[in-house]
Amino acid sequence: MMIARGNMQTDILSLEAHAASARSGFACIFSSSDEYEHALITERRAQGRYASRQNHWPMIAFVGLTLVVAGTVAYCM
Repeated sequence: MMIARGNMQTDILSLEAHAASARSGFACIFSSSDEYEHALITERRAQGRYASRQNHWPMIAFVGLTLVVAGTVAYCM
């Protein structure tokens, strides 16, 4: 089983090119985790995941507490 020298050289160059291509596939497009998180949050905001939802519980608690205090003051007088 003799392998031609020229064919072996071509195979080695082909393997090196494939290895370089495979290594480049693992490269991250972000230079830091902060950059990644910023891009992630920007994308999620664009999708509407961080839509501002108004929480009405503080206002309800304030009105309820005000009624309790007003009732207590009216009862004591």
